[in-house]
Amino acid sequence: MNRTGTTTRDRTGRSRRPAERRPPAAVTPLARRRRVRPRSRHRRPIQLALAVLALVAVVWVLVAGPILGVSTVQVDGVTTLPADQVRETAGIAPGTPLLRVDVEAARARIARLPSVASVEVTRGWPRTVVVTVVERVPIAIVGEPGRRSLVDGEGVLFDTVTGEPPAGVVPLDVAHPGPGDPVTMAALAAVGALPVDLRRDVASATATTAENISLTLADGTLVRWGGPEESDLKGAALAALLGKLAAGDLQPAATIDVSTPSAVVLR
Repeated sequence: MNRTGTTTRDRTGRSRRPAERRPPAAVTPLARRRRVRPRSRHRRPIQLALAVLALVAVVWVLVAGPILGVSTVQVDGVTTLPADQVRETAGIAPGTPLLRVDVEAARARIARLPSVASVEVTRGWPRTVVVTVVERVPIAIVGEPGRRSLVDGEGVLFDTVTGEPPAGVVPLDVAHPGPGDPVTMAALAAVGALPVDLRRDVASATATTAENISLTLADGTLVRWGGPEESDLKGAALAALLGKLAAGDLQPAATIDVSTPSAVVLR
């Protein structure tokens, strides 16, 4: 009480309240702290072991498992060569794990077939081997009847024909047929330059030297070709001239000389 008879409480109009106490923070017992420690150190060996097992399983499936074993050998690009012959030559056993197929060895075996110009062997996941073949295309035939061989544009003798040759394949008379013979290659350049439709009308081709090539048409007309130079121009000139003869624009001739394609001579 002061002199006026009032107390400090009367002057301020409020009384002092004791400060509110906050509840104490929870304290985790030491034993519990030890229990909630992370267990990653113990889990890592288990996780690593599982990862290794998974990797081993994947490798087994790819390399030795039957799931990805070869079920089909697909052969593309063949027209005259039997697909079964290509499969047999490839030597790929059914069920062989695809990853273990030696595609290069299979390619080499197929490439040795005489009528194959080129071949590619690839894996077609999940269970297929794809063989893509490019066959040799014959443009001439050499040899005696019954023992004749087809010849492609590279001079390779690759198949034997006992009957009639395929349409458009020209009988060729040269002394030493083969890819290493200049006379053979010159004659093949002439035959290969002919349009396919015109080649069907050629009864034979003869070359005594590389500069002395001649063709005989089905109607008996002799075509003097000369050498292999400008064979494309000679083939185009001959086709145009025969078109005019067929239309009656020119008189028939026994001999047509296209050795100089810019100045064709009819006799």
